[in-house]
Amino acid sequence: MNQPAVNQHIEWHQQLRSRLEDLKIECHFSLDQDFCLLSLGNGKFVVNLVSIKNSFPPDDLIELQEKHKSAEIKLVHLWEDVWLSRPLQVVARIESLLGLNIRIHGRKTKVEKITKPIADQFLDQNHLQGAVNSRYKFGLFEREDLVAVATFSALRSMNHTENYKSAELIRFAVKSGYSVTGGLSKLISHFSALQKPNDVMTYADRDWSSGEAYTTLGFSSTATIASQQFSLDQNFNRSLVKDATLAADAVVFNTGSLKFILKF
Repeated sequence: MNQPAVNQHIEWHQQLRSRLEDLKIECHFSLDQDFCLLSLGNGKFVVNLVSIKNSFPPDDLIELQEKHKSAEIKLVHLWEDVWLSRPLQVVARIESLLGLNIRIHGRKTKVEKITKPIADQFLDQNHLQGAVNSRYKFGLFEREDLVAVATFSALRSMNHTENYKSAELIRFAVKSGYSVTGGLSKLISHFSALQKPNDVMTYADRDWSSGEAYTTLGFSSTATIASQQFSLDQNFNRSLVKDATLAADAVVFNTGSLKFILKF
């Protein structure tokens, strides 16, 4: 690795640590070669703090994640721009991964179709990557309280089989501070009953997940998607760099994603 030594006193590192300690989450900094790591709780969950200015290739981050996985430690990659642009969502995601959320049983909720403004507002507040365009939008309500949202694409014809239709689960988010047991399954089942796709596919962001929740629901892992590069605007919002010739303008990347499919 050829990144300069990590400065352990970078301001955003301390901001994150302070926010977590306010929530009574024990934190410890350490170095693994040139990686700056923040170990949480009992040490079985680690956040790799990735500076915007770095020279790591994606494979180094994947290798670090796999090394910790072999030791039964979950490691996620938190980029500086993600923290600076979405600190509330980052803290909520960490709390969720640590199992600190209030649990709601899905059987106590009801599914309703929701409008784009309601879905977008909820996703912007509760999803690490915010809202994106979708065709179908559904919410889970506990009484009158919106506690989860799932959005789906339109059905797409697949060439491999006649009359075969596939849809994508584009976003799923739960209200910060809560987990809904069986919530995602209930939303997918509702969508499937209405639109009758042959399968639903989705992606897990490898920076944060290996798709365990999808596997639990019966999804099969079908592909690994390569790392993507992004440019940043002045507010640290990411834009995908689609043209390889523009790669020099991209200052951040991810470790790719995992594709999952649930067949009906």
